[in-house]
Amino acid sequence: MFNTSLQMSLNCPSHLSVSVTRQRNVCKRRLNPVLAVPPSSVILHTDESGEFPESRNSSSSSNASLSSCAGSLLCHPNTVGIMGGGSVDSTLSFVRKLVHWSKENEETCTPFVLCSDPVLNRELLSLERNSSTLCSRNASSQFDHSPIVENLLSKRVFLEKSGAQCIVVPCHISHSWHDEVFKGCSIPSLHMAECVSRELKEAKLKPLEAGSPLRIGVLATDVTLKAGFYQEKLQNEGFEVVLPDKATMEHTVIPAIDAINRKDMEGARNLLRIALQVLLVRAVNTVILASNDMCDLLPRDDPLLKKCIDPMDALVMSTIKWAQQAVKEGT
Repeated sequence: MFNTSLQMSLNCPSHLSVSVTRQRNVCKRRLNPVLAVPPSSVILHTDESGEFPESRNSSSSSNASLSSCAGSLLCHPNTVGIMGGGSVDSTLSFVRKLVHWSKENEETCTPFVLCSDPVLNRELLSLERNSSTLCSRNASSQFDHSPIVENLLSKRVFLEKSGAQCIVVPCHISHSWHDEVFKGCSIPSLHMAECVSRELKEAKLKPLEAGSPLRIGVLATDVTLKAGFYQEKLQNEGFEVVLPDKATMEHTVIPAIDAINRKDMEGARNLLRIALQVLLVRAVNTVILASNDMCDLLPRDDPLLKKCIDPMDALVMSTIKWAQQAVKEGT
């Protein structure tokens, strides 16, 4: 196993902090490794366009450790590149799960490079949380996504150059442009919708109604559902996809997102329960909660939540499986 883990944080405006530590059991001692920035670090600043100028090393020891990797931050065959999205909290939640779950059968956690840009965070979060204003075709067609796509593309290139051997994006809405962003990428990327669809396929579920196809519900923001990538990946695996109808979207899902924006969590929670029940009565085996805000609404012991699946968990498990396979192939 590798003795080096990479810890990165972008918790300050317009900069990326990267630190490489050489403590074998660092993952065991720090519950939140991505927040720790020891003295030896490399700081890469971003401008408002999300571009990365030349990196500046903060110590000679960093120079020595990085130069051995021929310009890359990490050289391990199982290094994962993590591209942050609209929510820093969801990105950190993904990293925590990746660290803790990968240690269950391993001595050290999976090495990773994390890239999180506050400019991109704001753009994606604004688009997702204000998706109710994009319900009309005219409004949606007039929204220019090119700056977001260009920003995502620059992050992909950065992660490639940083030594990542696989890239994951723990953000639902970012997958709207997955094919465009990763076209021509030199390393593989894991698609969250593909991961959860494959996990459901491997579960060998049985239809709730005899003679009926396997039905999977999807609950998400309007903009994520309109992108259609969850529907596409699920249908590729043979599932029948059940979405909220227009009335459910207008009277429960969109108002629930509005309630979250107003910090009315109890109101949002009640609306989410109604939306879930509407899908479940349509004989779906499970409901994919493709929204970080929605996943965090219900308490862990809520019976409705037990009928749901968080695609972020499927992405974590697929990432760990990829990393384990990469180690085997590299030895």
